[in-house]
Amino acid sequence: MGDTLEFNEIYQEVKGSWNDGRLRFSKQNVVYKSSKTGKVDNIPAGELNLAQWRRVCLGHGIKLSTSSGHVYKYDGFRDTDFEKISEFFKVNYKVELSEKDMCVKGWNWGTAKFSGPLLSFEVNESTAFEVPLSNVSQCATGKNEVTLEFHQNDDTEVSLMEVRFYVPPSQSDERQDPVEAFAENVLSKADVIQATGDAVCIFKELQCLTPRGRYDIRIYPTFLHLHGKTFDYKIPYTTVLRLFLLPHKDQRQMFFVISLDPPIKQGQTRYHFLILLFSKEEDLSLTLNMSEEDVERRFEGKLSKNMSGSLYEMVSRVMKALVNRKITVPGNFQGHSGAQCITCSYKASSGLLYPLERGFIYVHKPPVHLRFEEISCVNFARGTTTTRSFDFEIETKQGNQYTFSSIEREEYGKLFDFVNAKKLNIKNRGFKEGMKGKIDEYSDSDEDQHDAYLERMKAEGKIREEGNDTDESDAESDESFNPGEEDDDIAEEYDSNASASDSSEDGDDSDDDSAKKKKPKKVKVVKEKKERKPRKEKKKQKDTGGPKRPMSAYMLWLNSSRERIKSENPGISITEISKKAGEMWRQLGKDEKEEWDTKAGEAKRQYDKAKKEYKESGGGVATSSSKKESKKSSGKKDEKKRKSAGGDKDKERGGGNDSFKSKEFIETSESSSDSDHKSKSKRKKAKKESEEEEEEAVSTPASSEEDSD
Repeated sequence: MGDTLEFNEIYQEVKGSWNDGRLRFSKQNVVYKSSKTGKVDNIPAGELNLAQWRRVCLGHGIKLSTSSGHVYKYDGFRDTDFEKISEFFKVNYKVELSEKDMCVKGWNWGTAKFSGPLLSFEVNESTAFEVPLSNVSQCATGKNEVTLEFHQNDDTEVSLMEVRFYVPPSQSDERQDPVEAFAENVLSKADVIQATGDAVCIFKELQCLTPRGRYDIRIYPTFLHLHGKTFDYKIPYTTVLRLFLLPHKDQRQMFFVISLDPPIKQGQTRYHFLILLFSKEEDLSLTLNMSEEDVERRFEGKLSKNMSGSLYEMVSRVMKALVNRKITVPGNFQGHSGAQCITCSYKASSGLLYPLERGFIYVHKPPVHLRFEEISCVNFARGTTTTRSFDFEIETKQGNQYTFSSIEREEYGKLFDFVNAKKLNIKNRGFKEGMKGKIDEYSDSDEDQHDAYLERMKAEGKIREEGNDTDESDAESDESFNPGEEDDDIAEEYDSNASASDSSEDGDDSDDDSAKKKKPKKVKVVKEKKERKPRKEKKKQKDTGGPKRPMSAYMLWLNSSRERIKSENPGISITEISKKAGEMWRQLGKDEKEEWDTKAGEAKRQYDKAKKEYKESGGGVATSSSKKESKKSSGKKDEKKRKSAGGDKDKERGGGNDSFKSKEFIETSESSSDSDHKSKSKRKKAKKESEEEEEEAVSTPASSEEDSD
């Protein structure tokens, strides 16, 4: 058997809710750590005096009692775990793990026993249920009756509000009322906040960020009392999880943060953190409301009756002594500006993110504390609004994601080194080329890992720094052609007079210098034009003089049956006739269709015979040649018309022609008559030319026919 036993998913009941965690049995102690809050129960092995194995709702559980009177209960074990746990307890703790049966009869009449911080209700010497007295918030008595009220837990769906016990009168001891005795036993261990006696010390008008306002803080031996103008809060020291002392970025103020579980309530609002803001320059002289002997006996040198110093030091020192917890301060992290925090935004509110030795804490609205052990991975993302900042995303093992945005780019290197040193899993980490895919995610050497985002940020910074200095050089080295700009080479390439360019006017030395400076232009490659495919020939035109094509069998039948269909269906339309005829033709038998098929075949033979005779007589060739010649003549005619019309327009547009008259010119009688005479003669000439062309066109087909004959 090994030196330790470890169990995962072990549950602890806290005010009606089950919190899971990890339990470890070692030779020196028993350690349980809650996954939700991170709170650690450390039980020294020498203090264990009782161990019970019980059957509970979540399988099996262990109840441990110590010599100091504390009781711890852990559930979620399996039946097979009993033997190895029992053997481990015998060997290392010298304690026997005994099995204890629970009463499941459901009786409500039994015996109430007080054993340390538990109220046990037993039926026939078997435990029916147990009530942790630390969950009791109030105890009220009546005639033969005691009422217990409990603290409420927001994490539970169903909460137990109160339990009433009927206590019968006792005849044996008349000096003490049994109801009062029962109530005294409950109140001695109950978590009932009663401001009895004087406060140990009072801090007046402290600035509080959450809950917002100024409060007088009265320090009592068992609880903390916040007294404000509107609200009062009483905070038991048992609900304090952690204490933080954080320096502000301006180095002139300090945050003192108190983590609470369960949180303090105001209506529907829950405050999980109490944040106080102090100025470093504010000092205080404090005197405790206790004798020096009581201070020495109670606080064992942690406090003295008279103390003086900075206000934040006095508050943190008193809280540390009363709560008996360490104060967490920032570790070795130092940002770009030298501060131990990073300015960022969370949920549209600006605040400060503090990298600690075992987690991150963000103040102040809303406060967030994330432990490294509950972080699944972190991610460095580019800022959405500007490249001058980036986002830091944290994803927890429970699936929650926290995004801290608007972090300055200069903080990236410091934050990345911190995260890498703490062996946190970085989601978007890049790797060097040639490295294997499986790399230890927890390696803390920054040199072995290639951070693509860091290099990209550095490259962008260099580009921006060089951008202002290299505007002129970029303009000179730009090879792209801008049509709007004047360039010497453009004149040499495109102008007809290449010698007129400015480069030729300079001397030989300038030509050599310019040739060295300017980069040689790429030679343009002229692509050869692909040969076009020949156009498809147009469809042959019908020969109107030839014999007509024969009808099909259906068309012959339709012509003979059309009148019969009309008579049988009076008022039928043409389209309906064709539909009706199609249906009738499909219904005809083979014998009836053969008659019309033979008629169609006879018509086809006659058509072939007539077409052969027509081609032998040369009918089709003559018509095609006449059509071609008529097309040629008409083409020539149109071409002449276009030429004549174009010549007239050129004469009218020509500036040196005498016949041209502008709109502003006022015509005289002589000029108008001359122009009219000239235009009439032109019209006659054009008319004669058109008549001669028409006569040629008419005579051309006739001569061709005679030649063919």
